[in-house]
Amino acid sequence: MQHVLVSACLLGVPVRYNGADVASNSDILQRWIQDGRIIAVCPEVDAGLPARRPPAEVSNAASGNGVLAGTARVFEKTGSDVTREFVAGAERVAEVARQHGIRLAILKEGSPSCGSSFTYDGSFTGVRIPAPGVTAARLIKAGVRIFSETQLAEAELFLAKIETDGGLEPA
Repeated sequence: MQHVLVSACLLGVPVRYNGADVASNSDILQRWIQDGRIIAVCPEVDAGLPARRPPAEVSNAASGNGVLAGTARVFEKTGSDVTREFVAGAERVAEVARQHGIRLAILKEGSPSCGSSFTYDGSFTGVRIPAPGVTAARLIKAGVRIFSETQLAEAELFLAKIETDGGLEPA
């Protein structure tokens, strides 16, 4: 059975920076939970940051790829540099993916770790940029297909494709 990585906050675990969750009531996630497919992750908490912490953003409108390449940093709104923790969390999640043969992840959109199609520009003003977060970028490099919580139907189709033909795209 193919397992699926899922941001813990989407499963009702209060690990977001504000100590809250953003639980999804998706039938798809509920079915995957019942099937034992889900592996919950929170890169920030897994790296030792507390569940209640200042919000963080990748600096200078850079992406998670920039953080992984060492050309961008992650700062909390207070000014504290948490780049090391974000990279460590991304590496831990990538290792979990490797250990379990994960090919699919559902990650919280907009997060500086988990955002897949957008994150924020580092100004803490709500400006979105089309860039992946640190963990999303790391998982993409590892060959994991990332979906946000708004793409669960597409993720379910991809999971079915993996289980029937290995998820290979036509040549």
